Amino acid sequence: MAKIRGRVRKFGDNIDTDTIAPGPSLLLPMDEMKKQAFSPVLPEFYKTVREGDILVAGSNFGCGSSREQAASVVKALGFRYVVSESMAKIFLRNCVGLGVYPVLAKGAGRIFREGDEIEIDLEQGEVRNVGSGEKAVFEPLTGTPLEVLESGGILQVLKKRIEHEKQTAKKGQ
Repeated sequence: MAKIRGRVRKFGDNIDTDTIAPGPSLLLPMDEMKKQAFSPVLPEFYKTVREGDILVAGSNFGCGSSREQAASVVKALGFRYVVSESMAKIFLRNCVGLGVYPVLAKGAGRIFREGDEIEIDLEQGEVRNVGSGEKAVFEPLTGTPLEVLESGGILQVLKKRIEHEKQTAKKGQ
């Protein structure tokens, strides 16, 4: 895989799912839910997100409730990578299941500021602040989680497996 570069969209520690996807927005269509994403800390955040932006946070990102909408709205905003020092396990699983790559890199929250350019090397397991040269390391995903991410999410994996089973069954007839 190539190195990924993008503009940092920076959050601090303990950003919970109520901040990512506020309760009153949960029943809204996704286009409306996106307008409420992160609004408790950054009203109208959705207006500032650009394609290729990478979300970077401190520790305990995605803590709180198990609502899948938090990871869904992150993806709907266009984020394909979430870099944080630590992440709630269920949020991490939801990201993988939806095709958003979670990068857990100790110290990453301290080496980036809003708007910095970040480079993620998925092979070497390294995130780098392009401007300052500071780095943080992480363990790249492997096995099933990587398969899910490379397929675009768990639904795509399941579709492929079902199609494969259908083709195998046809050949066996």
